[in-house]
Amino acid sequence: MSSELVWFKSSYSGDEGGNCVEIAEATSAVLVRDSKDKSGPRLTFSPAAWEAFVEFAQSV
Repeated sequence: MSSELVWFKSSYSGDEGGNCVEIAEATSAVLVRDSKDKSGPRLTFSPAAWEAFVEFAQSV
């Protein structure tokens, strides 16, 4: 499954390294990982939960 995922960083992330997360969209989930630990643990959210998070983040 992970070889089929396309991971991307926020356009707000710089190229200097630092603390960034990467997001990948699967058919029934949105996955989040630490950009510095690509083989490490991943968080998995339902598309609805991720959408609610993004809407909240944009409102603050």
